[in-house]
Amino acid sequence: MNQPFYKRRTTQVLVILLLCFGILQLFRPELKKEPVSADFDGPENVKAILKAACYDCHSNETDLKWFDHLQPAYSIALADIKEGKAGLNFSQWGNMAPGDQKAKLFEILNQITTGTMPLKSYQLLHRPANLNPAEIAIVKNYVAAMIKDHPADTALLNTAAKQFNSWNAQHLKAEEIPKTLTGIPYQPDYKNWQVVSTTDRIDNNTMRVIFGNPIAIKAIAEHHINPWPEGTVFAKVAWDKLQDADGSVKAGAFKQVEYMIKDSDKYKTTKGWGWARFKTMKLLPYGKNIGYATECVNCHRPVANNDFVFTLPVKH
Repeated sequence: MNQPFYKRRTTQVLVILLLCFGILQLFRPELKKEPVSADFDGPENVKAILKAACYDCHSNETDLKWFDHLQPAYSIALADIKEGKAGLNFSQWGNMAPGDQKAKLFEILNQITTGTMPLKSYQLLHRPANLNPAEIAIVKNYVAAMIKDHPADTALLNTAAKQFNSWNAQHLKAEEIPKTLTGIPYQPDYKNWQVVSTTDRIDNNTMRVIFGNPIAIKAIAEHHINPWPEGTVFAKVAWDKLQDADGSVKAGAFKQVEYMIKDSDKYKTTKGWGWARFKTMKLLPYGKNIGYATECVNCHRPVANNDFVFTLPVKH
């Protein structure tokens, strides 16, 4: 190949690339500045760790570095910030109920200990976000201090007894079946499904049983659980965990039932799963807007390599 020609062609390509890069910088979506209305109010050492690792995408105090302002990194950063704040905004922390704050801290700890958050792509250029074991231990100790094991009080025992005595096996009439904002209905038939596994949440003192529909049970038997087949449905049912003075534990009042429904086409925007939650005996659909599903996905993101399913079958 002619050397001068090769050099000219290389120069032309570089000029075109630089021109495209320059033009790309002209397209800059606005990063809206919003006030800090109810910031996280935990201990200073915990807050400093969360600020370094989380606040850029999960607060109204985003601090973009010079390289973050270059396109296409800028657009990617804005998309991450929008998604991050939809799931958790530390600038509005004080607006959450204490129980929701505790649950969110449990989720945060889960994600940083598994290395899911902060995002690896973010950590590459933002070194302060790389948490070391000592920093993770500080957050873990802070969350652990909120968890208190104590005997159930009379009110919880009475609530459980009242629910049990009023429980009946009749399914709701079709016209009465509640639905989430995304159109997912309560599925009463989970009571006839097989148990996949059990778990508990030490942050809010509940015990849970995970049921699987026939498709899920068949997949377990055939060892085809990653990914789970289309049509798989899980129902995770939660009760209060009651502990007597001797330390014996039993199920208390019904709290909620959650569903994961595998349909890669229908729910492609939420990682191939439909998400639903119905709370209390009234089966009130969870979520103030359809964005609640993003919250569910973010919670399950640490197990993306397991098709977003946390609890493995007891036998598989």
